[in-house]
Amino acid sequence: MKIDGYPIISKQEVVSLIKDGDTVAFSGFTAAGAAKAVPVMLAEHAKQEHSRGRSFRIRVISGASSGDYIDNDLAEAEAISWRAPYQGGKKLRNQINRQEVEYIDMHLSHVAQTVAAGFFGKVNVAVVEATHITPDGRVYLSASIGASPTWLACADKVIIELNHRHSPRLSELSDIVIMPPPPRRNPINVSSPLAKIGMPYAHVDPKKIVGIVENDEPDQVEAFSQEDETSTKIADHVLKFFLDEKAAGRIPSDFFPLQAGVGNTANAVLGGLGRHPDIPPFYMYSEVFQDSMMDLIDSGKLLGASASSLTIIPEKLAQIGDNMDFYSNKIVLRPQEISNHPGIIRRLGVVAMNTALEMDIYGNVNSSHVMGTHVMNGVGGSGEFARNSHLSIFMTPSIAKGGKISAVVPMVPHVDSSEHSVQILVTEQGLADLRGLGPMERADKIINNCAHPMYKPYLKDYITRGTCGHICHDLTRCFELHRNFKESGSMLPEI
Repeated sequence: MKIDGYPIISKQEVVSLIKDGDTVAFSGFTAAGAAKAVPVMLAEHAKQEHSRGRSFRIRVISGASSGDYIDNDLAEAEAISWRAPYQGGKKLRNQINRQEVEYIDMHLSHVAQTVAAGFFGKVNVAVVEATHITPDGRVYLSASIGASPTWLACADKVIIELNHRHSPRLSELSDIVIMPPPPRRNPINVSSPLAKIGMPYAHVDPKKIVGIVENDEPDQVEAFSQEDETSTKIADHVLKFFLDEKAAGRIPSDFFPLQAGVGNTANAVLGGLGRHPDIPPFYMYSEVFQDSMMDLIDSGKLLGASASSLTIIPEKLAQIGDNMDFYSNKIVLRPQEISNHPGIIRRLGVVAMNTALEMDIYGNVNSSHVMGTHVMNGVGGSGEFARNSHLSIFMTPSIAKGGKISAVVPMVPHVDSSEHSVQILVTEQGLADLRGLGPMERADKIINNCAHPMYKPYLKDYITRGTCGHICHDLTRCFELHRNFKESGSMLPEI
């Protein structure tokens, strides 16, 4: 049986096409538009092969994280040997932290060029979800673009997962362009968040398509939990900062485009912006389109959004498909090398709002590694937006685990965004505007405004006892809080 001239293939045919040691590129930017059927087939195949004493492990690359089918099911089957550029599964995370899986954590806008240049070697097979494919190789993608256009161009063999659940009208949101290799690139002509420069489909050489796998599975996107007291306080501080900046004339009357990382805190901030009467309707130039952004569009507060994926619950995704006449001129989906491109972020004056795991007293931010050693998810796109934004904001609760962990420490043991890229730090305790401040002024403001009261005395004492040059540090104590936690389960042992 065939669809548009391409054969529908069975599980046995799928697993015969993917060999032990192959590099497999999966569609998906978060769980949105992620491959679903093939990863399940490969996980089952891996378990069978392992039970027979045979090896089956593949190298996995995707746009970002890719949902449970890849980052948990394949990992549970011990079918992954190497992973890039981001991940979001507990099982895979544990394997990475046990050194069982090699993990490449990298900026998301670099992925397509890195793969196209061959730095990761050959892509043996691409598995890409689509709503439709034509005989001449036009591939209409589903809920995300990510790096799928590059996978289709670079892979030796291509399997298309044809998803019948997604609306075929999702492609009306797509703006797909593949950048030519350097050094002869022209400027990217995106001068407003909703500007389109490409096509509504990706393209593949039809000769590379080895088969179609049909599925009817929804994206594995779950709703975020409701705003809590901590996230609401953080949102209030950010909102006040925006209003003060607007009153001072540093934010124009029509606002700057916003970017928001994924999570409850970012959703709380967006919700606060949407509710406040003094915040004008605004645009977003971001990487992930979240549930809260759809609510803002419906209310008229968000005029439009550019992203690389629709990371929204299935009910809201269906709502977009059923009301495409309303949403088609308000949402644009782009490849991640465009959605996260430093030049466009800088040109548009994007205000970036991302989440930190911890920050140090000088403004360095760790977004990815717990205690400096164990990866959580990865840097994702936060570094690209932080480094190139008009305003770079990082947010986090001041404490975790009932106060046993402080988010403000003397020195972060892992740095994702350095003090040179971080301008605003926010916890529920307050906001530290670091613009124009020297190191010791930054330390004073971060400790006083962002640190939890139970940790302020320690941090202030640390400053007074350190060896001072341009900054003050005590190299015998700079990681004392982290050592305390390792030894006693609390950064301050008496807690």
